[in-house]
Amino acid sequence: MLRTHTCGQLNLKDKGKEVVLCGWVATRRDHGKLIFIDLRDRYGLTQITFIPKESKESYAIAGELRGEFVVMVKGLVNSRPANNVNKNLATGEVEVLATHVQILNRSLTPPFEIEGSLDVTEDLRLKYRYLDLRRKKSSYNFALRHKLYRNMRKLLDKEGFIESETPILTKSTPEGARDYLVPSRVNPGNFFALPQSPQMFKQILMVAGIDKYYQIAKCFRDEDLRADRQPEFTQLDLEMSFVDEEDIFSLIEKLMYSVFKEFKGVEIKIPFKRLSYQEAMDKYKSDKPDTRNEEGVEHSFVWIKEFPLFKFNDEQKRWESQH
Repeated sequence: MLRTHTCGQLNLKDKGKEVVLCGWVATRRDHGKLIFIDLRDRYGLTQITFIPKESKESYAIAGELRGEFVVMVKGLVNSRPANNVNKNLATGEVEVLATHVQILNRSLTPPFEIEGSLDVTEDLRLKYRYLDLRRKKSSYNFALRHKLYRNMRKLLDKEGFIESETPILTKSTPEGARDYLVPSRVNPGNFFALPQSPQMFKQILMVAGIDKYYQIAKCFRDEDLRADRQPEFTQLDLEMSFVDEEDIFSLIEKLMYSVFKEFKGVEIKIPFKRLSYQEAMDKYKSDKPDTRNEEGVEHSFVWIKEFPLFKFNDEQKRWESQH
């Protein structure tokens, strides 16, 4: 094992232990006979202290360190002086007195500060996405997404669902947007299509008797970019057999309740209000009504049901799709 602990793990209980940490140099402070670095990994920060009497070689190498160098540090955990305790840091009561340091990878000057403000253009952040993901907010969102998936999987497993992956290379099917086409090397002139949704496959699963299916699915749609339109996106995809709309409503309410409770500490009110399409249009003039003010809560959800699939156009004397 190359490292014994993470950079967010050490505390006073570890005082006197010899530890090995690996990570990125977040900051470096040279005080002459003392050099401090904050070593960062996705778990947190640990202060490393280099003193000549502990290791002249390590102290000399510390003088070379710069931001985002990747290093391995061996040393002894020590309590910080009372006036140097950082109560805002999980490891703020301890430091590691370095006895050995190895530079695993050097770094050029980053195009933006990793620990600095998020006031950086999105284009620059995406160009250097691997640097952007070192930021606390970005890595937090990565972990949050993982925990969200885990939460949903746990609930759906409890409800008897089976998670199933469906093909990515498939045939073109009529959907709401254009397909992304992939040429076939084996059959020149023929093309695969990337799925806009797993719709056909999950219906086949229902025919096969897999009565409760779900998938955290990748979908691809070749359409113009808008705030609510992406060429590639991820969705929670569900299908159930032998159910009515109330079964669907109830399941989604359980999912929403679980997610809000775990990640926001809020117990939203369930069941959600039910409105017919006509009731929503008559009362709110919209099929996406905002009922937060009248409910007096921050989070308010409404089911709009009985959507008309077609409406008769009196002027054109024909039925027209409403979706």
